[in-house]
Order: sequence, then structure tokens, then C-alpha cells
Amino acid sequence: MRVLILSCNTGEGHNSCAKAIKEVFDAKGETCVIEDSLWFISEKTSRFISWGHVFVYRNIPWLFNWGYGFTEKHPSYFKEKSCLYNFFAKGSDELYKFIVRGTYDTVICVHPFASLMLTETQRRYNLPIKTAFVATDYTCSPSVQESNLNYYFIPNEALASEFECTNIPREKIVACGIPIRQMFYKSTIKNEAKHRFGIDPDHKHMVMMCGSMGCGPIEKLAGILTEKLKGGFDLTVVCGTNEKLKSQLERKYGKRSNLHILGYVKDMSVLLDSADLYLTKAGGISVTEAATKKVPMIFIHAVAGCEDYNSAFYTQLGCAVKSNDVNELTELCISLVQDENRYNSLANAIATCRLQNASECIYNTLKEV
Repeated sequence: MRVLILSCNTGEGHNSCAKAIKEVFDAKGETCVIEDSLWFISEKTSRFISWGHVFVYRNIPWLFNWGYGFTEKHPSYFKEKSCLYNFFAKGSDELYKFIVRGTYDTVICVHPFASLMLTETQRRYNLPIKTAFVATDYTCSPSVQESNLNYYFIPNEALASEFECTNIPREKIVACGIPIRQMFYKSTIKNEAKHRFGIDPDHKHMVMMCGSMGCGPIEKLAGILTEKLKGGFDLTVVCGTNEKLKSQLERKYGKRSNLHILGYVKDMSVLLDSADLYLTKAGGISVTEAATKKVPMIFIHAVAGCEDYNSAFYTQLGCAVKSNDVNELTELCISLVQDENRYNSLANAIATCRLQNASECIYNTLKEV
């Protein structure tokens, strides 16, 4: 196969999903390339939307939540010939040329915007290729229903009816999970993992991360938790690409021995192996990584929208707890660190989660066609 994966530079989640798929296809000896779908509209468009997404996520998350809710209530905004559909369709001709030049026979979209662009490309040119959409959240996101591709890879069989309700034929839907890097399927013994990150093996270790952009009330939570939970407790904060947050934490709390401040972490798999609890925003990739590692989760209400559905999926399974209030989050954390029965309830629930290797499933499905 010659495979083109279309991502979108709006946060690291979609790119991480694309890399996870590529990792497996490369290992199978297939030709696989990742491209930013917005680039086919223009380089300036890609840069502007990428910058805008990061800015909104970090500074005005309520606007993202409002926009997501609005498009859920008004799906017609993405219908064929609508302004938004036409905007993403602008890249269709350039995408067509790229597919033909690269002689790709399979195109996989890991973002709804890319799926609209590919849908329009196929409407105009009807290329003899396999097309697919991969959902990176535990819901059918707005605009997906306006796409028309061969396959829709979704996170869980329980969500199939939701996708069907948007008029996606059941025979196109494949429940395979959300693609994550292969390193998350490998385990490091907890004590060894703790040692690698400078954590006392006898201490409870909580990892806090709010996506690659480091958004949410991280600074306040870090200050309160490291003050209230001292003996036998360590907190590692992953700031991602948010250098400002990292500097603020180092300046305010850098001398606290139970606080470990990290920037962008490449070996997240080992860090999660070292964790007893994971305090995170409910991004689709993040929660899937943690669930694969069987780490109980506490969800921070950093950005709503699709993340509300991710949060609901795992809290309903009993694998996680959540709160929209910083003080309540603090009490939840303290309770789970100190109350062994409550902690074990979450740990036992997440231990029963069965998650398949999504990238392998996608490869096997497309290879057999």
C-alpha cells in the first residue's frame, strides 16, 4: 500500500494519532506519509488556524466549548456548499494533485476537517483509492456526518449507534479503538519506572498533564496539592510545549521536594507506568494511553466540547472521576491518595478495560480490501 495520512495542526493529539498509525504501517513495510490537510488550502491558513487553536485552548477555552456546542446544534453549517464546507473544499484540487503525484492508493483522515476535504476531492475526481476516517474522541464529532468515505474507524463498539444515527452506514463502521504509539503497549515495572523519574518507590505518585499545550488550572492545582500532600507523595507536572507555565511553576514552587516539573516528555509510556494516579484533561489520545496503561484517572475540566464525551465514557465505566471545580478536584485527589478503598475501586475498574491495538486493526482492515 501507498498510504497518505491527513492530519491537522490543531494540537498534538491528531498528529500523535497519525504517527501511531504510520508507525505500524512502516513496520509492515508499507509506504506511509503524513501531511497537514490545512496546508492544501495554503501555508498561511495552516499557520493561522494552528496558532488560533493554541491561543483559544490556553487562554479562552470557553470559546472553543461554545463553538463546539454551536456546531453540534447547527450541523447544517458543514453541509455541502455551506461556507465552512466550501472553506475546507478549497484544498481539494491541491490534494488531488498530491495524491496523483504520490500514486497513493489509500488516504486516512485523522481530523474531521480533513475528511471534508477528501470527500470533496472524491466528489470531483472519484479517484480509485481507499478512504477512511479515524475518530480521535469517544463521540461522533460535528461535520463527520457530512463526509463520505469508505471506512469509519471508531473508538468502541458502544459508539456505533451514535455514528449510525448521523446516517453513516453500519457496514462502513469498524470499532477498533483510538490509535496510540506502540510504546504504550509495553510495560515497565512500576518501581523501576518511578526510579527513572526520581520518585521514591514507596511514595504515591500522581502525574498531572493537560495536553501538549499545558492548558487548564495546572499552576493552582500543583500549588495546593504539593502543600496539602507532603509525606509519601510526589506530583509530576508535565507542561508540554507551554514554556511559560513551566517557568511559572519553577519560580513559585521549584523548591518543593515533592514537585517534579517537566516540559515535553518523549517517554510518556514509562512516566505513566510510574503513576498511581493521572490527573489530566480528557483528550481522546491521553485517556486512551492511560486506559491502556491501567492508570486510574481524574479529569480536569480544562476544555469542554468533545472532551466532555471522553470524560463521560470513562467515568461511566468507573475508571475515572471528574470535577469542574479546582477545590473539589483537590479534595478528590487527596481522597484517592489517602482512601485505599476508593482508589482500589477505580483501579479495579480500569484493570478490566479491554483495548485492542487500534493501528493494527486499521492496517489489517485496509490491507484485506
